[in-house]
Amino acid sequence: MIGHGMEKAMQAMREPLALPALVARSFLVGAVAGLSVWYVVAAHAATVIQIRMEKVAFAPVDVSAHVGDTLEWVNGDFVAHTATARNKDFNLNVLPNKTGRLVLTKAGTFDYYCRYHPGMKGTITVTE
Repeated sequence: MIGHGMEKAMQAMREPLALPALVARSFLVGAVAGLSVWYVVAAHAATVIQIRMEKVAFAPVDVSAHVGDTLEWVNGDFVAHTATARNKDFNLNVLPNKTGRLVLTKAGTFDYYCRYHPGMKGTITVTE
């Protein structure tokens, strides 16, 4: 046997509906039926990717990252280095025993080098 409240709700659902009433009644049906709806969206969590500057070289040389990630160059040498994009999108000067950071804002492949030591080269591949 259906209780009086449930019977009234079932009767209301059989009547023609305007949009606001339809939304309200749809919610009511879900509540009466004990339904719960959860939406899960998988998203990339931004990470920090470390690139070492040691012995006049970048390590790793090739880096893969996502838009929103942060690149962190750590200079372990006793001389200054730069991380300078060939396309001029970024240019960081990193002093000895210091760190330089860059948040990636667009996708693409970026070749970079050290202005003081042109033999230091690297590539960053950034995806959405």
